[in-house]
Amino acid sequence: MTASSLTAAPPAIRHDWTLDEIRAIHDLPLLDLVHRAASVHRAHNNPSDIQRASLLSIKTGGCPEDCAYCPQSAHHKDAGLPRERLMPVEAVLKEAAAAKASGAHRFCMGAAWRQPKDGPEFDAVLAMVRGVRGMGMEACVTLGMLTPSQAGRLAEAGLTSYNHNLDTGPDFYGDIISTRTYADRLQTLQNVREAGIGVCCGGIVGMGEGVGDRAAMLQVLANHAPHPESVPINALVAVEGTPLADQPPVDPLDLVRMCATARIVMPRARVRLSAGRKGLTREAQILCFLAGANSIFYGERLLTTANNETDADAELLRDIGIPVPGLTLAAAE
Repeated sequence: MTASSLTAAPPAIRHDWTLDEIRAIHDLPLLDLVHRAASVHRAHNNPSDIQRASLLSIKTGGCPEDCAYCPQSAHHKDAGLPRERLMPVEAVLKEAAAAKASGAHRFCMGAAWRQPKDGPEFDAVLAMVRGVRGMGMEACVTLGMLTPSQAGRLAEAGLTSYNHNLDTGPDFYGDIISTRTYADRLQTLQNVREAGIGVCCGGIVGMGEGVGDRAAMLQVLANHAPHPESVPINALVAVEGTPLADQPPVDPLDLVRMCATARIVMPRARVRLSAGRKGLTREAQILCFLAGANSIFYGERLLTTANNETDADAELLRDIGIPVPGLTLAAAE
C-alpha cells in the first residue's frame, strides 16, 4: 500500500445506483467482491467497531399481517406460536438492564402489530424507550406501520432508530405479503425519517427470490438520501407451520455477498448480520465481518427464533480482537 493510498479520500457516497450496477457488484468474483467491500468499509468505518444489539419480543403473536415467513402471523395457526399480551414496562426494562450487563450497545423491542393504536399500550412503549435511553443504550423499536404523529411521539421519547424492513425487492414482495403494500412500508420509513429518528431497514435472503430481487431491494435502500443508518441482512429461518417452512437453507456465501454489496452501496450504514446467523460457522461470520458487516444481534433469542449464545458471541469477538466489556469467559482463562 502506497502513502498516497493511505491519504486518498474515501469513495463518494451515492444515491443514484442503477439496478445493473448493483447486480454487477453482487456478481463479482467472491474474493474481488470481499476485497472491494473491505476497502470501502475501512475507508468509512472503524473495522473493530462491531455493534451488539439485543432484541426482545415485547408483544408476541396474533399479528393480522400474512407475511409468509413469520410464525407470529394470525394466518399461520399451524406454527403454534401462542399469543401474548404486551409485556409490562418494568419487565422489559429488567431485560434491557441484563442486556446491557452482557455487553449490548442497543436494545431493540418488537411488537407484533400491524400498526400500534394510540392509548395505554403505545404510552407503555414510550415509557420503555425512555427507560432504555436512561440506561445509556440506543433504543430501537419495530411496531409495524406508523403515523407521522406516532413517529413524532417516539422521537420525543428519545427513540434512536425504528426498524421497518422492506423484506425483498418490489417485484417479489407480493409473493410474500398481501396485507400491506410496498408503498405502505415506504410511507412509514418517510414518517420515521421526517420525525428525525434513525432508520433501520433491510431484508431477508432465502425466501425463493432471485438475485435480481435482492439487488432491487438494495437499490431501493441505497437510493434513499440519507441511507438507512442500519441495514439488517437476514437469512430466512424456515419455521414449521409457515408457508416458507420447506425453503432450503441459505448458502452462507449468499449472505457474504449481500453484506459486501450493501457495504459498497451504503458505505456508512450499520450492516447488521441478523436472523439466521446461528446456522453460520465462526469462519462464515468472520468473512461477513471482513465484507463489511459491523453489527450483530446479541443474545440467545431473536423475536421468536433461536440466536447464538451470548458467551459464544463474546468469545468469537474476543478471538478476532474485539473484547466485550463486563464478561469474563472461562475460555479466556
